[in-house]
Amino acid sequence: MINLCSWNVNGIRAVAKKGFVEWLNSTEFHIVCLQETKAQMEQLEDDIRTHEKYPVIHFNSAERKGYSGVASFFHSKLVPEKIIDGFRMDIAEEIASQIGFDIALLESFNKEGRVICSHHKDFVLFNIYFPNGGANDERYRFKLRFYDFLLEYIKIYEKRENPNIIITGDYNTAHNEIDLARPKDNENTSGFIREERDYLDRFLEMGFTDTFRYLHPEPDNYTWWSYRTAARKRNVGWRIDYFFVSKSLLPFVCSAEILSNIEGSDHCPVSLGLNFS
Repeated sequence: MINLCSWNVNGIRAVAKKGFVEWLNSTEFHIVCLQETKAQMEQLEDDIRTHEKYPVIHFNSAERKGYSGVASFFHSKLVPEKIIDGFRMDIAEEIASQIGFDIALLESFNKEGRVICSHHKDFVLFNIYFPNGGANDERYRFKLRFYDFLLEYIKIYEKRENPNIIITGDYNTAHNEIDLARPKDNENTSGFIREERDYLDRFLEMGFTDTFRYLHPEPDNYTWWSYRTAARKRNVGWRIDYFFVSKSLLPFVCSAEILSNIEGSDHCPVSLGLNFS
């Protein structure tokens, strides 16, 4: 049994003051993926940078301090064979030639520290902090271009590297009406605009499965709540954090949960269990 976890911590230094290290010590996860870490390694305390249970801790931080960033913590029982920060240039150049993608955008994606790809015996794991499109039209378009690029990137990766792919992280989009408390009120809000949601449809068309929704068809399950208006207490939330798995991995999925009891961020962790035995 392999247990994976993903959590947008909204600042690892902030969540460290709210019990993150104690939580990490108590977990049984083999990989913990974090998004929106907002820190460089040298800014962190030793108990986050080094950990006996997680001997491999890898940060991909944004060039801009205090912004974006992802990190992956690997248990001694699931040390990766290879780790790649961001998107590979050779694949990006192939995409550029195929669909006319502006290669300069890749530099923007990678500078924001949004992706860690780790290779393991049975799968490849992408830990991704997808852009938020809510600030202005420029960032909304940036988010859509990120989705465009990632879809093409994953297609090539499946063929060239490994068909067993897991994509986890904060997607910054609620897929369907069941995935947020007030869908009608947010039809024109970035994170639930039809254009954004169509990209998640395209992941499904490629053969990926939203593992939580696959196992839990019931409503009122969310992973993010605004800090305003006590939204978490009232469970007025959005489900925007996911584990998507390729078709080849679906037979091995045995659990997918939302850990809404874990606090410390405006998001809560989500988990995935896989059994390859």
